[in-house]
Amino acid sequence: MEKPTETASIPDASRDTRPPSPPLPPLGPLGPVGSGGLWNRNFRYFFVARTVALFGDGMIPVALTAGLLGAGRPASSVGFALAAWMGPLAVFVLFGGVLADRFTPRRMMIVADALRLVGASVLAVTFALGNPPLWSVYVLSSIAGIGAALFQPGVASTVPRVSTDVQRANAVLRVSEALMTMAGPAFAGVLVGLASTGAVYAANAATFAVSGACLFLMRLAPAPHDDAIRGTFTAELVGGWREFRARSWLWGVIAVWTVYGFAVLGPVLPLTAVLVTQAHGSGAYGMLMAVNGAGSVVGGLMALRLRPSHPLAAGAVALPLVAVSLVVLALGMPLPVLAAGQLLAGAAAAFWLVMWSTTVQTHVPPEALNRLHAYDVAGSLLMVAAGRALAGPVAEAVGAPELLVVAAVINMVVVAVLLVARPIRQLRRAGLA
Repeated sequence: MEKPTETASIPDASRDTRPPSPPLPPLGPLGPVGSGGLWNRNFRYFFVARTVALFGDGMIPVALTAGLLGAGRPASSVGFALAAWMGPLAVFVLFGGVLADRFTPRRMMIVADALRLVGASVLAVTFALGNPPLWSVYVLSSIAGIGAALFQPGVASTVPRVSTDVQRANAVLRVSEALMTMAGPAFAGVLVGLASTGAVYAANAATFAVSGACLFLMRLAPAPHDDAIRGTFTAELVGGWREFRARSWLWGVIAVWTVYGFAVLGPVLPLTAVLVTQAHGSGAYGMLMAVNGAGSVVGGLMALRLRPSHPLAAGAVALPLVAVSLVVLALGMPLPVLAAGQLLAGAAAAFWLVMWSTTVQTHVPPEALNRLHAYDVAGSLLMVAAGRALAGPVAEAVGAPELLVVAAVINMVVVAVLLVARPIRQLRRAGLA
């Protein structure tokens, strides 16, 4: 994402020119008053849709790796195929935000699932028939990326429409995401061994069919802005940027997070994979990723219980635990210590993400939420992708442990900035005076 061009200091929250969303209703002993609890009909369908779709997404890297390498393709083809998926997602997600506002998020997510269903089905057939040409794999991966770009912006605005307890809903979804991140690749690995890559893509296609069906069965009350008169596509894209710039806490966090994505989140995955695999083997690396996922479950469960009055500050306080995982990896500590670091890192990242998602969904007006969430996703994807791409060459030049130490230092600097900036530190949970 392009970094804002104003002065380096983040202005006071009183200078924001847009109001937050209306406060959330009070909580009763069993959940939000008048909501029927968290697990109402619409949330159940949305939860299933998100869970099976994330399960399917977790299969894709395994399917691509097994299918292309098994067909004798070079290892670089796997990276190109994954880039063909991530590139369109990062580029088209901004347009997806505008389209979600024009045609409602639910409709766009159903269209996106249909598009990804077609792409995965064709890949299932081509791999089942033999060795597909690389260009077809790249094109179909790009179609899947476009589908994800159309889907993702609507997620943020749908959560407040299916649950009045937005934080609990986000926490439950985060726990599900962590579990599916572990379950999807594991299932794909077993299915490749028992059947074939084509079978994995067939299962992947089925998850999009289930997701689309669940979204179709949701019955959302019309929002006041659903039928609003829209300007041109360009005007709405520019309007989204103005809404983004009007909230100092929002653009402040995202500006800081672009640095974090590039210098911390981007390098950590490839560097962890290389160092752990070299020192302890690929099985140990898989175990550590499972422990990280378990930590994400812990962080999500913590977010179910804790309701800090200043959510962004509370989330920032958890982030130093990520630096701990980087330092123990850089020092080459024993495997149990690395596992403890991954558990802490997963919990901290999940807790921050719930605090951040809930804050955005409850402080941004519904009519702007899809477009503003799209800016968040686009900036994060581009900077994380750039960080991953450069991690290898930089590590070869300065050393992987040294790069991890630098990432740990930057992690702490980011925490300090989040806690020093008044609009971020002082932003209160929606509904509090």
